[in-house]
Amino acid sequence: MKNKRENFLISGMFLIVLGAVFSLGLDIMMGSIMGLSGIICFLLGMSISSELEMSPEAIAGWQPSMEQLPDAGRFMFRVDVTLDDPIKSSILCGPCGHIELVDGGKPSEYDCVKCGRRLWDAPEEE
Repeated sequence: MKNKRENFLISGMFLIVLGAVFSLGLDIMMGSIMGLSGIICFLLGMSISSELEMSPEAIAGWQPSMEQLPDAGRFMFRVDVTLDDPIKSSILCGPCGHIELVDGGKPSEYDCVKCGRRLWDAPEEE
C-alpha cells in the first residue's frame, strides 16, 4: 500500500471533524469516540515514514519532460539548475520542446540548438 501515511492523515482529520460535529449536535459519546479515533489515526499517520523519497541516482538523472510550452504573447522557456554537485542546467525551449543539458549554472545567454531562437541574453534580465 503506497499511500498508507496519507490515508491515515486524511482519515484522522475527517474523524476529528466528524467527532466534533457529532459531539456538538447529536451524540456526545459517539462524537468523543470518533474524535479519539481520529486523533489515533492522525498520530499513526504522522509516525509512518513517507515513501515519496527519491534515490540519489534518480535525483541526479532527473530532467524535465520534453513538451512545448504555451505561447503567452512571446515564446517561453524553462531553466532548471541543480543545487548539488555537479551543477548542471537543463534548458527547455518552449517553441520546439527541445531540452539541452549544460554544465554549470544558467548561462548569460542562450540560443536553442534545435530551432535557433535566442531565448535570453544578459541585458534582457536587468
